Amino acid sequence: MAHKAGLFDLRLVIAVLFAVYGVVLLVVGLGFTDEADLAKADGLNINLWTGVGMIALAAVFAAWATWRPVVVPDEPDVSDLASGPAPGTER
Repeated sequence: MAHKAGLFDLRLVIAVLFAVYGVVLLVVGLGFTDEADLAKADGLNINLWTGVGMIALAAVFAAWATWRPVVVPDEPDVSDLASGPAPGTER
């Protein structure tokens, strides 16, 4: 019987990291951006829009991991073991 990778799925780890950094940038963009920062970026609030983009990407990764989970087999496939060693591993 197989089971899902769950929290060990790398896509979820990436989603959490993007979400945390995205929220930090969103807060900085909303609360701590002054006119000097906007003047440097030609009037664009870079922190705000980068934070929104990172949160959106985190949602995409989380949805991908939810809709297409990695299935981990409990036992190795017997046919893989019966075929002998992998090429290049003989001594």
